[in-house]
Amino acid sequence: MGMSAGPKGSVKSDINVTPLVDVVLVLLIIFMVVTPMLQRGKSVELPKATEIEKEGKGKEADPLILSITPDKKVFVENDQVDEKGLQEKLTAEIEKDPGKKILLKGDNALSVGDVRKVLDVARKSKAKQISLGVEEKK
Repeated sequence: MGMSAGPKGSVKSDINVTPLVDVVLVLLIIFMVVTPMLQRGKSVELPKATEIEKEGKGKEADPLILSITPDKKVFVENDQVDEKGLQEKLTAEIEKDPGKKILLKGDNALSVGDVRKVLDVARKSKAKQISLGVEEKK
């Protein structure tokens, strides 16, 4: 009997994990950047819609977020304001950046009239673009 080498199991093959780590880190960074934008404004139950307007990229894609909660309180980002305070804050923001978009997040439980009041104030403050926040119907 000669020398018999066993099955070629002695050659070690390691999986290169570096690309995997790179991908995971990139995904982590993306989630860290996107998550705070989703949390901005007050949390409200958005109405459902079938046609969704896709947001553009770049600086102009960062809107000023208005929220109306079910108890009819109005917030600019996370600051509660009354009608007069809302007008002042919007006017100041639009003077700073005339092309500033406004994203209005109204709770699903609100009537059209409640949302309309805030829209009227936004128009008076010379807002060019006002978008309504909705959730896509699945």
